[in-house]
Amino acid sequence: MVDPLILVLFLFSGAFIGWLGVDLLPKNVLEQASNIEGLRFVLGGFGAFIGLLAGFFFQQLRKRLLKQIRTVPTDLLISRAVGLILGLLVANLLLAPVLLLPLPWEVVVIKPFAAVVSNVFFGVLGYNLAEVHGRTLLRLFNPNSTEALLVAEGILTPATAKILDTSVIIDGRIQGLLSCGLLEGQVIVAQTVIDELQQLADSSNSEKRAKGRRGLKLLTELRDTYGRRLVINSTKYEGNGTDDRLLQLTEDTGGTLITSDYNLSQIAIVKELKILNLSELVIALRPDVQPGEQLNLKIVREGKEESQGVGYLDDGTMVVIEGAKEAIGQRKAVVITGALQTSTGRMIFGKLEKDQTPNKTSKTKEHPTTNNPR
Repeated sequence: MVDPLILVLFLFSGAFIGWLGVDLLPKNVLEQASNIEGLRFVLGGFGAFIGLLAGFFFQQLRKRLLKQIRTVPTDLLISRAVGLILGLLVANLLLAPVLLLPLPWEVVVIKPFAAVVSNVFFGVLGYNLAEVHGRTLLRLFNPNSTEALLVAEGILTPATAKILDTSVIIDGRIQGLLSCGLLEGQVIVAQTVIDELQQLADSSNSEKRAKGRRGLKLLTELRDTYGRRLVINSTKYEGNGTDDRLLQLTEDTGGTLITSDYNLSQIAIVKELKILNLSELVIALRPDVQPGEQLNLKIVREGKEESQGVGYLDDGTMVVIEGAKEAIGQRKAVVITGALQTSTGRMIFGKLEKDQTPNKTSKTKEHPTTNNPR
């Protein structure tokens, strides 16, 4: 809505300036013109065209500025603003004596020229100094904080905001990550995610309804636990579904999108956005099982192939065990023989450990029987 309004304003402004600009033309030009009203229309149309071009230029400039503002860290943005203000203040303090000097009429144009040059020079100088050394201002606000000093020196990167997807809210694992302190910074929940959870909670499907209510209950618990750290972003983005809006929010804020959706994470990687896939994190944190290692597993069901049994590790990894079909329901010693990494997870193969020492069976010697004569 803002972009068309900018073009319309520039268009009408250019047409209005061209229409009234006829009165500013020299008299000899006006005397040569036979139709003043026609000249007004011509200059008005030309002004409208120039205004439209200026509107397109201003529109692109506005988009670039907004993109830079959204991607610049808050501390750097504040330091740049402070540097610009200080630069302009120094420029006007130095300029005050020059403006009070009584100068002849012939050189009085020096005053506005000096004002423009000094404000531009000192403003840009303050802006550049703040961009390079502005983060050291954090020492003035919190000199005793080690983290503030590291951020000020550029050694430690400030924590980025964490943007939650609907999937991680429903499964509840985000609460464990936050409680363990593995996630830093603010936690952002987009309004589109809340709307999606509400639609699930109002669904006629019992399974979807349970997921939606579980997600809303989790958000309530996070609000009670973390308070102002949980931020509801009410910005309305245009897009086809929740995923597109979350990608736009992640791009605008420069935060990290947390999801367990494989497709969404791949799209975020293509767009060069920060992403944390909880499914990949779980796989990365699984304990490494080496071939030849012995585990004590319970055989819970039979496998696809004949004589196979299936057991599970503590983290849910499936173990296919050869020759364990007859031991379903029992806990057996299993020797790991190999592992296979797939797109959906990891699968481990093993076999039942055989007794190394053979069972000793006692053999009874047969004594010859004697037939008693009758």
